[in-house]
Amino acid sequence: MASRLTGRWQKLSFTSEALRDNPLGDPHERPVYVWTPPSHDDGERGHACVYELQGFTGTAPSWFNVRPWQRSFPEEIEALAPQAVVVLVDAFTAIGGSQFLDSPAIGRYHTYICDELVPWVDEHFGTGPRAVQGHSSGGYGAMVTAMVRPDLFAGFATHAGDTLFETNYLREFPDVARALRDSYAGSYDRFWEDFRSGRPPFSKRTDHTLVNVWAMASAYSAGELPFEIDTAELRPEVWERWLAWDPVRMAREERYAEALRRMRAIWIDAGRSDEFFLDLGAAAFRSAVEAAGVGGDVLRFELHDGGHSGNAGRYRQALSFLVERLSA
Repeated sequence: MASRLTGRWQKLSFTSEALRDNPLGDPHERPVYVWTPPSHDDGERGHACVYELQGFTGTAPSWFNVRPWQRSFPEEIEALAPQAVVVLVDAFTAIGGSQFLDSPAIGRYHTYICDELVPWVDEHFGTGPRAVQGHSSGGYGAMVTAMVRPDLFAGFATHAGDTLFETNYLREFPDVARALRDSYAGSYDRFWEDFRSGRPPFSKRTDHTLVNVWAMASAYSAGELPFEIDTAELRPEVWERWLAWDPVRMAREERYAEALRRMRAIWIDAGRSDEFFLDLGAAAFRSAVEAAGVGGDVLRFELHDGGHSGNAGRYRQALSFLVERLSA
């Protein structure tokens, strides 16, 4: 569906040198959607700025898609009218996403956001303190981006973000091994040939798991699978490379704990029935954040009714929290 701009949203284009000639051949020119408050038109500058990261397989234009009886996220922002600049980031790739990291198998998406897009938005919109927000893979990107670059981001919101990898990813490895054995002669190449054959994407039961695990391996371990493809037996040296990017474990390292203590706002939530057990990950990450010395008014945590999807209203609540805390 084509994006449907509403109200004060602008569609811009950004050319990224970091993404030029990326390994997957994905575009280095990306759409950027920006919302500004009316006071921006009057010359006011220094507004809080919230960067929105999409979930796995999401694109920036898809934020504007509408469902029956439900406002799109951009329409929610129009209704909320925050005293903030809101930026929709595009980081879709040929394998569904990037986890917003720099990877030799995908491209330099962390560099694209932090070293290119943020200065560009600052220059064009005169923004003040920044936060980053997202759901699922976007929630993962929010946690990690803020921990790695506390010099750029003063807050973040994660909605069912990927974390506590042993409960989130590990259980998918046997499903991948079986699916490849039974349908693709043990070959990921044969899977991708079938997936890109023109049939409807995700029309087979095993599609999502196969795409997801491949993309995560590309992000966390440069394309190396962390298990034996015929038995699903763990390859510990590769699995450790994944775990090094687990937000729960990162938060327990002093350099990232110090970054968390610099935050002015942290929002963590997930549905109690999350199909990927990211409610458990959210609880573990909250504990790690508190152990780092963060609490009080800075930290909001909630497990709410529902599963992994259909929680768009949470964005609005968290964005209000971020803007209030960053504008204080």
